[in-house]
Amino acid sequence: MYAMNRWYVAAFAWELQDKPVARTLLNRPVVLFRTRNGQVAALEDRCCHRSLPLSCGTVEQAGIRCGYHGLLYEPGGQCIEIPGQKVIPAKARVVSYRVVERNQIIWIWMSEEAGSGPGFKAGAEPDSESDSEPPEISAHDDPRYKYGGGVFHYDAPYQLIHDNLLDLSHLGYVHARTIGGNPKLHMAAPTKVESAGEQVRVVRWLKDSEPPATYAAAWPFKGRIDRWQEIDFQVSYLAIWTGAVDVDSESLDDPGRGGFHMRGFHGITPETETTTHYFWTLASNAHPDRPDVSEMVCRQTEMTFEEDRLIIEAQHRNICRFGSQHGLDIHVDAGPNRARRIIERLTSREPG
Repeated sequence: MYAMNRWYVAAFAWELQDKPVARTLLNRPVVLFRTRNGQVAALEDRCCHRSLPLSCGTVEQAGIRCGYHGLLYEPGGQCIEIPGQKVIPAKARVVSYRVVERNQIIWIWMSEEAGSGPGFKAGAEPDSESDSEPPEISAHDDPRYKYGGGVFHYDAPYQLIHDNLLDLSHLGYVHARTIGGNPKLHMAAPTKVESAGEQVRVVRWLKDSEPPATYAAAWPFKGRIDRWQEIDFQVSYLAIWTGAVDVDSESLDDPGRGGFHMRGFHGITPETETTTHYFWTLASNAHPDRPDVSEMVCRQTEMTFEEDRLIIEAQHRNICRFGSQHGLDIHVDAGPNRARRIIERLTSREPG
């Protein structure tokens, strides 16, 4: 059902304050917390004594304390205190997960073997050297950009969100008030799709177009613009770089091109087979004449994601109603279909 042995987004750093956060990730109940000395931890959300969710407890200097009988667990999952009892049994522990905080994102390593028994440290040893650290989302720490973000909960399977993000031809129809633009131009935009290993890359150019509302409000374009959309799909997240320059002013092949930029991060973490956590951020640059537009850009971006959520949840309800997961393919489906083939290969029980 899910591609395992890799990093998924579990939370944003700002979500972990003085209280635990309960989340189901890939069908596994997890409690996330930050100890008072700043250490981030993730444990199975179950006390080994009477199974109360640890997320009902409290965060302390040394770890998290169960809210039923006060058992205290350190970030590695070992119980280190049982009130009124001096001897702590060795089996008094719960599953712990490897977590890394990077660029304000809390990543969790989801290993195939998690839940094999009390005390198993899920993800303690990554399966390959390439998986030893989570990805770098450099826009979050780039002084050229300001960013904001949030979390959506979808009552829909995660791959429908992949489909939506890999096919931006829908912008003209779904997001007409913000980042949309001419729907026919979006549908006819030249598109290049490439894939290698577990990655898919989609590049679309919308040259000589009218600036959509968000772009026009954020940047003082002289008139018509050349837009780009560069989508990079990884199994657990997508990075999307969109933007525009004045028409015919710069090459869209130039990685150092100017103009208005929006760098989106999209952490797509399945909750269950039919529900998903969607962690998003949007980093944008500001023109010297409009230094205070970043908040507006972020707010309008959040509005577009809410529009997407309504569309995708309605789509899922209809799939359930009619009993058909995949319909007719058209020309804009090349990127989504390649991503689906990658997920199918990674989740297949068949050898190779």
